[in-house]
Amino acid sequence: MPETVLGYAAPAKDILIEPAVLQGRIAELGKQIEIDYAGQELVLVCILKGGVLFLTDLMRTIHIPHAIDFMAVSSYGIGARETTGIVRIIMDLERDIRGKHVLLVEDIIDSGRTLHYICDVLRAREPASLKICTLLDKYERREVEVPLDYVGFHIPNEFVFGYGLDLDELYRNLPFIGVVRD
Repeated sequence: MPETVLGYAAPAKDILIEPAVLQGRIAELGKQIEIDYAGQELVLVCILKGGVLFLTDLMRTIHIPHAIDFMAVSSYGIGARETTGIVRIIMDLERDIRGKHVLLVEDIIDSGRTLHYICDVLRAREPASLKICTLLDKYERREVEVPLDYVGFHIPNEFVFGYGLDLDELYRNLPFIGVVRD
């Protein structure tokens, strides 16, 4: 039975990143992105489902015009906590990104395999630039190096949930990042 954590039903009492800390760091990232992309045609590409909360909060902190688009990819089986290593594009972009500055917005990077694959797919579409913004970097699990341009937090090699990240498709609505405890 889930416990109550900050008023939410959650499966663990360990909070890795508190809501105020999350929002503060997202505001810092948005300010830097706004400076770096001033005067450029920016497209934020969110990887669903986990990145959607991060995207919505991040885009509110970026006060220059920008478009958004979405991709859905999967490298996990249903209910799995480990990647299969096989990446499938479930939903592709609607817009043409040729000649545009693309900022890929991800919730978490661990092995790097999925992100590496997505970047190869997007580079083939000839954007003016392609950079990566991730909320969480779990570097200990990295198998494929990927250049991260904007990183919210470096986290330990633990299974996390909340703020868009799921635990068996639940708990994405939590305003904090929690750690699963067995």
